[in-house]
Amino acid sequence: MGGVKKIAILGSTGSIGQQALDVIRASPDELQVVALAGGKNIELIERQISEFQPKMFCSSFKPDFSYSGEFLPMEEIASHPEVNFVIVATSGKAGLNPTLAALKAGKIVALASKEVLVMAGEIVVREASLHQAQIIPVDSEHSAIWQCLQGEKNGPQRLFLTASGGPFHNYSQSQLGKITPGQALRHPIWKMGKKVTIDSATLMNKGLEVIEAHWLFSFPFDSIEILIHPQSIVHSIVEFRDGSLKLSLARLI
Repeated sequence: MGGVKKIAILGSTGSIGQQALDVIRASPDELQVVALAGGKNIELIERQISEFQPKMFCSSFKPDFSYSGEFLPMEEIASHPEVNFVIVATSGKAGLNPTLAALKAGKIVALASKEVLVMAGEIVVREASLHQAQIIPVDSEHSAIWQCLQGEKNGPQRLFLTASGGPFHNYSQSQLGKITPGQALRHPIWKMGKKVTIDSATLMNKGLEVIEAHWLFSFPFDSIEILIHPQSIVHSIVEFRDGSLKLSLARLI
């Protein structure tokens, strides 16, 4: 797609949304924020609106400073003619209807919300196909698989999602019975929101990611595996039908 990408960020106050804004700040000639949607972090969404001056916004409040943007529901933002790239980084079920609206409007959807595909993967994939819309996975593991598959004619036969093992990787059964929420929130590598951190500590997130991978890549469940990898350097592995492996690696700086 030529020209400046006009981007809507749904969930701009979360970790993914803030990282997306960092990327946009670094590429002002290529990327433009035209819409922001945030939740309860009023101070942060106010700062974001003030900085980027989006044409549209959605939040639980209306700014009390001078701002000419239009307040719209997320579904209208996601399907708006001035938007061509939608980042869905909301939590829970909030991202489902905007995702469907964006796909029906033929937008490119950068999907960071696991719940959307866990709740309605079959519906979401069908709508993308019907309207020739593109879904780009943002989650690190699924983005890694997506990148590994680019340009490959040799079909995959297994997908491997990696897991750090969380803060309790080496705990005994008796130790696991005494852990506290505070310990579960101290992830040894990643800094994430509370829900995502707890899901990571319990490995619940990997179950959700298997469902996500199944729908994103039209891949059978019994050919998707989880590997514990405490170093968190390898994000995903694709094994192809000829036995070759392609890995996506990224070291934290």
